[in-house]
Amino acid sequence: MTTDDFKKISDTLPKQPGIYKFKDEEGHILYVGKAKDLKKRLSSYFGNRKGRAHRTRTMVKNADHITFTIVETEADALLLENTLIKKYQPRYNVMLKDGKSYSYICIKNERFPRVFITRYVVKDGSTYFGPYTSKSRLKIILELIKSLFPLRTCTYNLSQENIEAGKFKVCLEYHIKNCLGPCEGLEDEESYNEKIEQVKNILKGHFSAVVGHFNEQMKRHAENLEFEKAHQLKEKLTAFEDYQSKSTVVSTTIRDVDVFSIAADEKEAYVNYLKVVNGAIIHTHTQELVMNLDDEEKDILTYAIDQLRERFNSISTEIILPYKIPLTDPELSITVPKIGDKKKLLELSQKNVKYYLLQKKKQEATYVKKQTPTERILRTMQKDLQMDELPIHLECFDNSNIQGSNPVSSCVVFKNAKPSKKDYRHYNIKTVEGPNDFASMEEVVSRRYKRLVKENEPLPQLIIIDGGKGQLSAAVKILDELGIRDKVTVIGIAKRLEEIFFPNDPVPLYIDKKSETLKVIQHARNEAHRFAINFHRDQRSRNFLGTELTQIPGVGEKTAQKLLAHFGSVKKVKAASVTDLAEVVSMSAAKKVRNHFDKT
Repeated sequence: MTTDDFKKISDTLPKQPGIYKFKDEEGHILYVGKAKDLKKRLSSYFGNRKGRAHRTRTMVKNADHITFTIVETEADALLLENTLIKKYQPRYNVMLKDGKSYSYICIKNERFPRVFITRYVVKDGSTYFGPYTSKSRLKIILELIKSLFPLRTCTYNLSQENIEAGKFKVCLEYHIKNCLGPCEGLEDEESYNEKIEQVKNILKGHFSAVVGHFNEQMKRHAENLEFEKAHQLKEKLTAFEDYQSKSTVVSTTIRDVDVFSIAADEKEAYVNYLKVVNGAIIHTHTQELVMNLDDEEKDILTYAIDQLRERFNSISTEIILPYKIPLTDPELSITVPKIGDKKKLLELSQKNVKYYLLQKKKQEATYVKKQTPTERILRTMQKDLQMDELPIHLECFDNSNIQGSNPVSSCVVFKNAKPSKKDYRHYNIKTVEGPNDFASMEEVVSRRYKRLVKENEPLPQLIIIDGGKGQLSAAVKILDELGIRDKVTVIGIAKRLEEIFFPNDPVPLYIDKKSETLKVIQHARNEAHRFAINFHRDQRSRNFLGTELTQIPGVGEKTAQKLLAHFGSVKKVKAASVTDLAEVVSMSAAKKVRNHFDKT
């Protein structure tokens, strides 16, 4: 997924908490993440890539699209993320794949109930509150409850018969006033259960009495100048007030339900489905349906419910809907909630389908056919270089010589913005003597395109000349002579400032250094240079190894190289006088060379 793809949907992303899923073309989940602000978090994947982990870059590259689910709070997002990662085991998620669950507060179903932390919900009639995303905050809340309501922590079976038989003795907890001793009958069951009811009220979020109690305690400590104790109470009160007793994402009071909501326009309807199993949302999906002129929302929703339940293998006997509809399955029961957790689930579904519809409309309004990276690059080049056609086929030329010796030229070919090495060509310059880049460029461009025209081969859409105005003018001259100037776009690139020159235009074009257009041009230029240099070295090596000069006694490879570089060929060395040779090498070497050729 590219930055351009993301920009098309960014305006439709909500600035609300939720979870997001990166998916591949086949709809497989690659990554599940959570966010306090979905828009801000998702934008971070497509901003500055500097410092971003390779794993993240690879995940984004392999993703085809993004889906998201809105929730009420950041804690809810964390819980839903945990559920989905454990269910789908996405490839790029490392954490949370184990079976570890979140913690609950359990009020045990027993005489003189204990209150403790657990990770497991057992269906034995006990009451559970949670789950809790922060273990440290959970401990603060439990300590707070114990400080307000002394409760037992032992696991004894405190039946009436056992207590009356005197089977138990009070422990240290009693002596430090953390327990009032129900094990010896020092606290009656009625007063103990009254405390348990207050604990339940606290965990349900009914704090008013507790807050009043704390404020009174803090005031008393402050009046007695016990500021440390007052501060400790304030910290506990702050944690307590920030606490949310339950999540709409996972609930111990809701078991297996299906939640549906619908939004429609003139042509299409969108049905959102939340699948809740054991109190946890394990799947979210929004289905698009085409509406006929006489279709009503209730008919569409009835049809979608059957289809989605079958598709996702739902066995729930209860469905939550925004209104009553007729159902074909008599075993299903419909709930239209007005308050409570089920109402929150319905609102969550309605919020998601609303944003899905908004995103869909935004995409349709700004629809642009999805392009492959290659298509995007080629269209960018076409626009930057003001071409009539896409530069699917481009060719780049470069010359190489050392003071005119062994002059060669290269032509590299790119197709679809990538090197096509089987089409590379190199040329020995035949008609130019000495270092003359302009004439060399004329020769190689002429030889290349005369052949293509003669053999009726396709011409490139773009020709790149490595050099400034002089080399470009030389190439344009030949293209004019061949009558193909108007069939191609030809440009020159100067190395110093990476300037792009157009024929008959004195003002160069400066392309953004980060532009994909310039990167492709530079790549082609560098390939042409590399290919020419390698060929030139091969030619020099062959000439030096086999040259007649190195066979002369007392003349080494360096001396031969100097002579060839200066005179251009062995033939011209043979014709040179001793005086001419001595201008390049030592007099001794010049005489040896002259004597050798005079004898032959």
